[in-house]
Amino acid sequence: MTETTAPSDAELVAAAAGGSDDAFRALYRAYARPVYWLAHSLVGTAADAEDVLQETFFAAWRKLPGLELAGESLLPWLVTICRFQSANRIRRQHRDRTRTAAAVDETIPATVDVEKQVVDAALVERVIAEVGTLSPLDQQIFRLCAAEGYAYQAAADELGVSHAVVRNRLSRIRTRLRTTIEPEST
Repeated sequence: MTETTAPSDAELVAAAAGGSDDAFRALYRAYARPVYWLAHSLVGTAADAEDVLQETFFAAWRKLPGLELAGESLLPWLVTICRFQSANRIRRQHRDRTRTAAAVDETIPATVDVEKQVVDAALVERVIAEVGTLSPLDQQIFRLCAAEGYAYQAAADELGVSHAVVRNRLSRIRTRLRTTIEPEST
């Protein structure tokens, strides 16, 4: 019976650098667990630790052809790569959180002004009540131009009147609303 000795890390590194998938697989099996636990202690979650593990071995695979192993074990070199990959992930997560928080800050008001909302709602109710007293044509002009954003000519085409009729009537409607609504808001 012959006794076979396991290849050393230096032999596995040389074989993996030469393209041996089996040698790289042996290195992965030997060091995946300690690299994973180091990554987990640095990044804090299992999912991130798994990603760092994969990134570490991917970086190692790319750098193996130029590696000169200083000691007998590949682990110290893998630990160094793992620390760099973990630091990169932590920086990336911090940057993403900062950007996300800034985006949320831009879209959400810091406080809700209930008084302003009540005043705005009351103003809208007064405008609606005042528009209700207008002629049917004026109500349609107001709805199309002020509420739905139609241009004068588009509203005129929709209503079957001239551009000048829409422009003049809308001007009178706005003046009427300003004079009847604004004095109540002071």
